[in-house]
Amino acid sequence: MSAQPNSQHWAAQQERGSYLLMKFIALAARLLGRRALSPLLYAIVLYFFLLGGKARRSIWHYQRNLANWSGRSELQPSRHSVFRQFMAFADSLLDKLDVWNNRLSLQDIDLVDRHDLHQQMQDARGQMLIGAHLGNLEVCRALAELNNKVRMNVLVHTKHAKQFNRLLGEAGASNLRLIQVSELDPAIMLQLSERLERGEWLAIAGDRVPLHGARSVTVDFLGQSAAFPQGPWLLAGLLRCPLNLMSCLKIDGRYQVLLEPLADRVQWKRGERDAVIRTWVQRYAQRLGQLCLDAPHQWFNFYPFWKQDDDIPG
Repeated sequence: MSAQPNSQHWAAQQERGSYLLMKFIALAARLLGRRALSPLLYAIVLYFFLLGGKARRSIWHYQRNLANWSGRSELQPSRHSVFRQFMAFADSLLDKLDVWNNRLSLQDIDLVDRHDLHQQMQDARGQMLIGAHLGNLEVCRALAELNNKVRMNVLVHTKHAKQFNRLLGEAGASNLRLIQVSELDPAIMLQLSERLERGEWLAIAGDRVPLHGARSVTVDFLGQSAAFPQGPWLLAGLLRCPLNLMSCLKIDGRYQVLLEPLADRVQWKRGERDAVIRTWVQRYAQRLGQLCLDAPHQWFNFYPFWKQDDDIPG
């Protein structure tokens, strides 16, 4: 069990946006249109690229790890490839607005669901989905709105969940709610269990360790040791529900939503919990690496995910 140093932790870094800024961007996109907003967005991205030394180094490190791990030399980082990843993130922000302004429908999405998990969202008891900051999870979350019979609860570590819920509500997202989860206390566990029994689904990202009360496990990711949270796997085990993988990558201009089962049941015997969770997290990290190869510039963790090397350019 380990925790990342606070000085390097993603949650300890100063937030770059606010509720009012999100409102401004949403209003500008609605009034000006996406094409007219693009030059302004480019300028904003260039500003953060030039001033964001830590973010640049983090993306450089990710791209180098991905290239070395996969043996694909064309993925080796350059300043252009790092800036391209910044721009991909900006593009995903505009896509989020399209999702919640009903400009994106199921006809615009390629659903890869070989196990019919989307149909299981009609079952009496809910399940869990685990994603990552790869691609655009807003499109995955929009499945809750595109399928009006399912209620999706997104577990987040941000203290601004109420503000995001307000913004989502104004955008018409009535079947989606963000739930702030700082630690797995009995009250939270009871609430989540009740939601599952009502047929609601839970969604959580599996690639960021929360700042306080964090239980993490170190596994191999892209050829180097990295810390991942135990939380999703602890939840699945304690709630006794299936855990499924979700991802949404933009490939050739279209979003591809992937749903696939990871674990029918995460369970352990006395004294085996940490070892069992480590095994499942390693499987998740391996699958995540494979998905990164499908969309190399859509990894949106702009903070030191691994211990940084001294030779990474600034």
